[in-house]
Amino acid sequence: MVSMEVDTSSLQRKQSLYQSQDERFEIKMEKYTGQQYSQIYFARLHKMRAILYSFVEKWKPQLPVCTVLDLELGKECIIVGTLYKHMKLKPCILDEYSKERSVFPVVKPHNFMHPDDQLVLEDESGRVKLGGTFLAPSKYVTGVVVALHGKETTSGEFSVIDILDRGLPPQIELPLDSGEDKFVVLVSGLSIGNEKSNPLSVQLLVDHITGHLGDAKEQNMSSQIVRVVIAGNSVEYPLGLVKGQTLAAKDHSKLSEPIKELDILLTQLAAAVPLDIMPGPRDPANFSLPQQPLHRCLFPGASTYNTFISCTNPHWFDLDNIRFLGTSGQNIDDLEKYSEAKDKLDFMERTLRWRHLAPTAPNTLGCYPFTDRDPFLIENCPHVYFVGNQSKYDTQLLKGSEGQSVRLICIPKFCETGIAVVLNLKNLETHTLSLSTDLDL
Repeated sequence: MVSMEVDTSSLQRKQSLYQSQDERFEIKMEKYTGQQYSQIYFARLHKMRAILYSFVEKWKPQLPVCTVLDLELGKECIIVGTLYKHMKLKPCILDEYSKERSVFPVVKPHNFMHPDDQLVLEDESGRVKLGGTFLAPSKYVTGVVVALHGKETTSGEFSVIDILDRGLPPQIELPLDSGEDKFVVLVSGLSIGNEKSNPLSVQLLVDHITGHLGDAKEQNMSSQIVRVVIAGNSVEYPLGLVKGQTLAAKDHSKLSEPIKELDILLTQLAAAVPLDIMPGPRDPANFSLPQQPLHRCLFPGASTYNTFISCTNPHWFDLDNIRFLGTSGQNIDDLEKYSEAKDKLDFMERTLRWRHLAPTAPNTLGCYPFTDRDPFLIENCPHVYFVGNQSKYDTQLLKGSEGQSVRLICIPKFCETGIAVVLNLKNLETHTLSLSTDLDL
């Protein structure tokens, strides 16, 4: 009888070639001197307009390209500009200020869409209201740069006839199939410090990745994990603890314990496998995008390993020449507030087709006021595009018109679901890793 047991004594963790592309998201030489956000909008329009003009020549070469100021009544043309969506229910900071003094509780809706929402297109010369039934305001948000075919009407509107679909950005060719399995574990929303967080579930995840859990077959699979990416919201503090005022002595431990516990877990991981950690909206990092790496002094244990890398959010990197792009979820969650789609994957696809990772920044999503560039433009299509801190796991293989292939992944909150996502670099297929401590008695 032939034994099928796996000899774990000779197991070695597989290696992969890693290269970070986060330079575009790093804020090093930038200095805030009171600059306004108009400059990032101008940089976005300038860059996207050059791309759209190259498409217009093939799309409808017989039509002239005009600015808003040059529109003529009844004359069909193409205009390129930035969309602005006038929303009746969009929150206003002055309203929020007045509501704080109201005796009635403020109920925040999940989505701010309204049937009377209107789209406006603007460029350097001016702005014009968009009319007709071709464009559905519910599908678009402020900040998207588009090329529109239409004509000016007697009411002063620009009646839209067609919109240019530029498709997915160009993509580098996928590397040849190596024939061996290599796995990347994607996890988000550990939320250490949250009442719902189960320390045992998190420890089981760490033990599985490091090869200290399961039988010989499971340990063999663990040895094929070449990288772990933690996509934001690794810790969570009690609501109301951090309000800007000086903390009482008894609250100091509440502030430091989640980070200490996280460092212990990260140290175990970094000792066994290369690890990327991204900041999220609840982590001790800057609030506005791009979020800068969590400071290494927060992790005295994990930072002693060269396998531990603190990254930006968004995070862009190559692994065995497979290009990854991911966020901790703020860009997609914000799109859900100001537009509608069938699911989160639809929102992700739109950002790729719009060629912009966070079109609502800086209008409704906080971002740094860059003066000479817009780092969120997607000039090259990734092979894997992931978004963390979502309510459930979802995935799709998106195909482009020019042969592009993108694996879209929604990573669920581990604190609530106990689920991590495992991606195989060999074929970009995914499966879930579900860890539960519930005993079915």
